[in-house]
Amino acid sequence: MYQALRHARTESVPIRTLRYHVRLWGDALPGQPPLVLLHGWMDVGASYQFVVDAFGAAFAAGRLIIAPDWRGFGRSRLPGPCDGYPFADYLADLDQLLDHYAGGTPVDLAGHSMGGNVAMMYAGARPARIRRLVNLEGFGLPATQPAQAPGRYAQWMDELRQFERGEMALKDYDSADGVAQRLMKTNPRLDAGKAAWLARHWAHEDAHGRWHIMGDAAHKIVNPQIYRVDEALALYEAITAPVLSVHASSGSLGRWGERYTLQEYLQRLAHVRDHCTAVVHDAGHMLHHDQPAQVARLIEDFVAAATPAG
Repeated sequence: MYQALRHARTESVPIRTLRYHVRLWGDALPGQPPLVLLHGWMDVGASYQFVVDAFGAAFAAGRLIIAPDWRGFGRSRLPGPCDGYPFADYLADLDQLLDHYAGGTPVDLAGHSMGGNVAMMYAGARPARIRRLVNLEGFGLPATQPAQAPGRYAQWMDELRQFERGEMALKDYDSADGVAQRLMKTNPRLDAGKAAWLARHWAHEDAHGRWHIMGDAAHKIVNPQIYRVDEALALYEAITAPVLSVHASSGSLGRWGERYTLQEYLQRLAHVRDHCTAVVHDAGHMLHHDQPAQVARLIEDFVAAATPAG
C-alpha cells in the first residue's frame, strides 16, 4: 500500500448548516498564503495526498495546505436527509472556509474537475480573495439552449422519485480491496498501492463489514438548471488572479464528442484576462493520481512565481 510522506491532520469546522471535514498539511509562516485544494465530484480531500507528497521541501515548508471534503462527500455529511445539492452552495461553503482559515489574506486556489469549476466561479464572484488559481480539468459543461429547460426540469423531478425509491443508491463492497478494484477499473492508470490507500479514505466500513463510498447518492440527481455559458463567461471576465488551466493528454473532454471540445473551452478561457495553459502527459481525467509529480510541479512553479520572499 502507498505510504504517505507528509502527515496530514484533520479538523471538523462548523460551516453554515454542517460540520466540514478538512485535511491539513503544514503550518503557515508570515507572508505565505494558504494553498487550498478543491476535489472533484465523488472524490475526497485526501485525494490530493499524492500531489502534496510530491511538492518540493522548500515549497511545502511554512505553508498551510488545506483540502476540504465538499458537502455530501467524504466526512462532510449533512445532519439530515437531503435530495439536492445546489451548485451555488459550494461557493458559499468555500467563502466561509476561507473566512475560517485565511481571514482577509488572499489564498492560492487549485481545484480539480468540479472543484476547478467552483474555483473559477468563486474567483469571479470574490476576485480579491484569490491570489493565484490553478484549474485542473475544470472545463464547465457543453452549451445549452433555453428550449432544453422543460425537459431538464422534468428529468430532475423524475430522478427525485427514483432517488426516493432507492434506485440511485451507490454500490457497496465486501472489502476495501473491492473498493480499490473499483477505483482501478474506473482509472486503469491507478496502481494497486495508491488504489489501496485511496480506498480507505474514499469509503468506510460499516458494522457488518461492508464498505460504502463516502458520497451522497443525491449527487447523482441532475441539476434542474441548464448550464448557462453567458453566466460562466461573465464570471471568467471578473477574475483578476492569474489562472493556470491544466488539462490531461487523455482528459475528460473527449467524452462529450462534438458537443464540447477543447477548442471551445479555450475560447471560453480567453475571457480570463490573465491566463496560461499546460498539459499533463500520460494522464487521464484523474491527473493528480496519474501524474502527481507533474501536477505538483505545475502548481508549485505557478504559485511560487509570485510568492513574497520571507
